[in-house]
Amino acid sequence: MLEAVKLWEPSPEVVERARVTHFLRWLDSTRHLHLPDYFALWRWSVTEPDAFWLAVWEYFDLGPLPPGPVLARRTMPGAEWFPEARMNFVQQVFRRFQAGRPALWAAGEEGSLRAWTWDQLATQVANLAHTLKTFGVQPGDRVAAYLPNLPETVVGFLATASLGAIWSVTSPEFGTTAVVSRFQQIAPKVLLAADGYRYNQRVFDRRAEVAEIRRALPSLEATLWLSPLGLTPPDDVVPWETAVAGNHALSFADLPFNHPLWIVYSSGTTGLPKPIVHSHGGIVLEEVVNCGFQQDLGPGDRFFWFSSTSWIIWYLVVSALLVGSEIVLYDGSPVFPEVDAMWALAAKARVTSFGTSAAYLGLCQKADIWPGRRYDYQALRAVTSTGSPLGPEGFRWVYERVKPDVWMASGLGGTDIAGVLVGGVPVVPVWAGEIQAPALGVKVEAWGPDGKPVPVGQVGELVVTAPMPSMPLYFWNDPDMRRYRESYFEPFPGVWRQGDWIAFTEHGGAVVQGRSDSTINRQGVRMGTSEIYRVVEAMPEIADSLAVDLEWLGRPSCLALFVVPRAGKPVTPALAQRIRERIRTELSPRVVPDAIYAVDAIPHTLNGKKVEVPIKRLLLGTPRDAAINLGAITHPETIAFFEQLAQALARDPSQDPWRL
Repeated sequence: MLEAVKLWEPSPEVVERARVTHFLRWLDSTRHLHLPDYFALWRWSVTEPDAFWLAVWEYFDLGPLPPGPVLARRTMPGAEWFPEARMNFVQQVFRRFQAGRPALWAAGEEGSLRAWTWDQLATQVANLAHTLKTFGVQPGDRVAAYLPNLPETVVGFLATASLGAIWSVTSPEFGTTAVVSRFQQIAPKVLLAADGYRYNQRVFDRRAEVAEIRRALPSLEATLWLSPLGLTPPDDVVPWETAVAGNHALSFADLPFNHPLWIVYSSGTTGLPKPIVHSHGGIVLEEVVNCGFQQDLGPGDRFFWFSSTSWIIWYLVVSALLVGSEIVLYDGSPVFPEVDAMWALAAKARVTSFGTSAAYLGLCQKADIWPGRRYDYQALRAVTSTGSPLGPEGFRWVYERVKPDVWMASGLGGTDIAGVLVGGVPVVPVWAGEIQAPALGVKVEAWGPDGKPVPVGQVGELVVTAPMPSMPLYFWNDPDMRRYRESYFEPFPGVWRQGDWIAFTEHGGAVVQGRSDSTINRQGVRMGTSEIYRVVEAMPEIADSLAVDLEWLGRPSCLALFVVPRAGKPVTPALAQRIRERIRTELSPRVVPDAIYAVDAIPHTLNGKKVEVPIKRLLLGTPRDAAINLGAITHPETIAFFEQLAQALARDPSQDPWRL
């Protein structure tokens, strides 16, 4: 592990304003519970989960304290939370109603920034919910959406959930195969669709795709049509303006705590995407803790995180309404007209908390931009990163190039738990390359293959050893929970395996090494692929990379590195040798690639993650259709190269014509 360098210490003013500080004082005054710091609070939250989650319920004013037990069943999977409680996510959102105040802001490539007040949001949600009811939508029915990141998409979600119907959305840049593979599984009654979207100053007409999706969904009884491009709609749809017209009152279905709220999807890189079902109550509890304590959001904050509607981050942004924060939505390319477009938006919108990805921060580093010199960040107090591990250089860049006294919070969560496992804390120092702390209520540990915790500083499997309210209820169409168990509870029965390598530090924080099922293990030296990417992609000649460790029975293993050169920077044998030397010097001689290949592009999931394991399986001889779902990745045309390489490797790993 790299030598730790402290980059930020919370000032007394930051500690004083933090909601987690107020919560500690509230526990002291109402529970006579004297907890000296965040880490003591975390330990209490995981050793006394019933008391912790009841305290969260009361502190965030989620209604009368529920009767009955907090956890009626504690086994995983199958934990049952608050079996006698009632909860509606949308009712909790509108408990924070602030008449005349902005609830959300909408921005796009054209430079506009439009405010939607709480009043406007409530009116449209109420009217759209009424329209959905006229089409027979009832609790438990599914409403699907093929929409970009617009305020109307938030309206669609809130209207659906207010009725107790189940929401599911994909972004319109998804192709029809990817969309149909998701929505066919859940048989929606109503579809919300857009005529298209704008990206990088281009207009993408999606009317043909919507027509194909509708034909593939015989369960549909109505389609509501949004026209952000102003194109002529089909004759048999309900225009959005009609769907949200009227003067109806907000109402909320009275739902059990564990009633399904939404269906999100695994990346779908192998087989059909897994439809993951989360609950109203579980998400409310997870997100008030995540947004309120880990993100430190509340009234007066303005929260932005660049995301498409297909990423779980979109739901996190919308969930910030639960704590009274304003949210900022952006639809378009994050690098139009320049790489610093999102930093420009953060300044223009006076964002207080700016969320992004490690990939975007890396792009900003390579572009050598300096947002702090160009824009006014007086309002900005937090920068947050997720999506992939952020190395020390990314942390330093934020402090050097954005704002020297900002709180830089990296985090790890996931679609699966719709929240954060380890993440930011406003009252804890920031160390370069480290996530600050485990999230409250999450009993997270690092385990070795023997199922026992590893010492501090050593890398292990990230596991969660006690239930969380936001763990999935189940997968849709998985009645015996077989796919669910296979996904999270192997090889440790009864313990959630996240699928990441993690090492906890002496500061109480964590360093994530990458996906555990794609980790490099060379002669006993384990290393996450993220460390290789950090070194390789810091080279100015390299735009992207992918590393896989190939192991055949009875044959030497082969660590293969695939690199995408920047324009005008061909991958020559000399450059390949410099890559090897850099890895040897900065990481370890044991993880120097056996083979380096120049490729046109690296496949990613539609959520932006490198497709490591499916490519590994393909190269080890798994047939393409069993190894990877082409409709769920970017650059599917590149798979032909990997197939040809697999055939060469099957003959002799040392004798293929492409290696450098």
